[in-house]
Amino acid sequence: MYKATVNVTLRKSILDPQGKAAHHALQNLGMKEIDSVRIGKLIEMDIDAENKERAHEIAENACAQLLANEVMEDYNVTIHENSE
Repeated sequence: MYKATVNVTLRKSILDPQGKAAHHALQNLGMKEIDSVRIGKLIEMDIDAENKERAHEIAENACAQLLANEVMEDYNVTIHENSE
């Protein structure tokens, strides 16, 4: 059993109104050191696969078919041995 961690972010060329609002709110809280904020999503999946490479392939397919909009988003898949 493997655990896939997928980090999905908007592409740099796509405006991020949620990140902009969070940045503005942080600035209002006095956190002037923060230059910008981008909001994304983290997805975790438990995958039953025969090896790490196959688990990565399954996770990549899940992202390409459903979990990420490849027109607007980038994603990064990391596979870990599931110790549970």
